[in-house]
Amino acid sequence: MRIERVSLHRVSLPLVAPFRTSLGTEYERSALLVRVTASDAEGWGECVAGADASYSPEYVEGAEDVLLRHLVPPLMSTEDVTAAAVGPLLAGVKGHRMAKAALETAVLDAELRSHGMSFAAGLGAVTDRVPSGVSVGIMDSVPELLDAVAGYLDQGYVRIKLKIEPGWDVAPVRAVRERFGDSTLLQVDANAAYTRADARHLAGLDAFDLLLIEQPLDEEDLLGHAALARNLRTPVCLDESIVSARSTADAIALGACGIVNIKPGRVGGYLEARRIHDVCAAAGVPVWCGGMLETGLGRAGNTALAALPNFTLPGDISASDRYYTTDITEPFVLRDGHLTVPAGPGIGVAPIPSVLAEVTTAVREVRRD
Repeated sequence: MRIERVSLHRVSLPLVAPFRTSLGTEYERSALLVRVTASDAEGWGECVAGADASYSPEYVEGAEDVLLRHLVPPLMSTEDVTAAAVGPLLAGVKGHRMAKAALETAVLDAELRSHGMSFAAGLGAVTDRVPSGVSVGIMDSVPELLDAVAGYLDQGYVRIKLKIEPGWDVAPVRAVRERFGDSTLLQVDANAAYTRADARHLAGLDAFDLLLIEQPLDEEDLLGHAALARNLRTPVCLDESIVSARSTADAIALGACGIVNIKPGRVGGYLEARRIHDVCAAAGVPVWCGGMLETGLGRAGNTALAALPNFTLPGDISASDRYYTTDITEPFVLRDGHLTVPAGPGIGVAPIPSVLAEVTTAVREVRRD
């Protein structure tokens, strides 16, 4: 494709309720959307970088800057761009995986639309719907947590993930397990809130038959995770530590994880996410798709990815109304505990113009000379 224009849309969407993790509390989703216009198609991508750098070194303003200064220009100066070529074209820029992922996704969306092919078909999906789990933030009290979990189970979510941190772990997990029983699929996510010294304390979670404990230690501490995995019955899952197929293979070889959470935006895009899926499948390591408070654009791509064969655990791909009163696309609706994988060309959805205009705070555009 010959790319004629790239537009960056800054948007802000209020969350239906504050979302608290060990890293802080979010009240709104500040996102950066990337729109690529080619001669015969257009495509959209969503950058999952947060408003600040508390979760990742990347943040919305930085992603916008690196896209404008360093990532968009190489694509605009190339006559024939494909999604597979985006990674090599941008290899001279170190890091910035979230910004690169947004741009690659927009190119991939446009490319697949031009061929009338869906994301699901392009990635190798084997099902047309995926099981939906929900992530439950840290609450002010255990009764508040139990009410929230009850509400999500009533809505039909098939798996509950509890955010934990020191001082909010064993007691709330015990309360949820006792209230809702052993048949409820339950896992926890620490967002790297613990250290190696907490190993004995974390072993206290073994009593609750959890699916997994996600990213208990610092993202760079693979050896610590390997040691922890040897001392827990609960499977250790890596999230923030997984940034590429290579890092995934290293983590598996070290015994640092028995399960992997794949977030396309964090690893540089859906093509790298598929490679990670393949690495894990070859090693017999199950995967699931994590969430980053995506709008319908990111949610559409994630459902397609989660339809690949080795995604054997429910992901954090919740319905639109889990986070937003009004999504920027047609909403994703929970049906029988599942979300439908879009079947239309590309990611299968697009922003609703009137909604996009309402939530957009700024637009920057680069045109081919």
